[in-house]
Amino acid sequence: MKEIEIKLRISDRAAVLRRIAELGWRARGERELERNFVYDRPDGELRAAGCLLRVRDWAGVCLLTLKLPAAGAGLHKVKEEFEVEASDSAALGKILEGLGYRLAWRYEKYRTYFELKNAPGVIVLDETPIGEFLELEGEPAWIDRTALELGFSSQVYITDTYGALFEEHRARNAGVGADMVFSGSVGPSSG
Repeated sequence: MKEIEIKLRISDRAAVLRRIAELGWRARGERELERNFVYDRPDGELRAAGCLLRVRDWAGVCLLTLKLPAAGAGLHKVKEEFEVEASDSAALGKILEGLGYRLAWRYEKYRTYFELKNAPGVIVLDETPIGEFLELEGEPAWIDRTALELGFSSQVYITDTYGALFEEHRARNAGVGADMVFSGSVGPSSG
């Protein structure tokens, strides 16, 4: 499946949430903690190739995701993405380790999905240890129109991954740990 998305850094959460509501979008369910475990070969082969192999665990759902390298540089991040749902993220991790992959990085975020009847895209709010972001996922024209309706121009689009954003954050902030997790987080064996 093709994934087309952008991120937008939020500086005024209340204003953004107000604007989302004014446009008719409503939160779908509760804000949920997502725990993500990125796997790679010991030599970093997948990351070097621009691929992502991830186990995501949230609200009783577990997904194994493979994202292939981004297709060209542009305003929007475009990747081929393949996902399969599973019942046990710890077992998935053991399977991947048995195949020669290793846990390379962990990241967490609180995610809230927003929905609008018949909307051809998705808005999500991600609260991360490095700041808050909106993600808009859909066709490019819908992303551009929705970003403008929310008060964002294409000049502030972010197409970097959370991994790249975290590495930039670590470079600017001495003493930041290797994983993008909230304080008090538990290790990968529990999830």
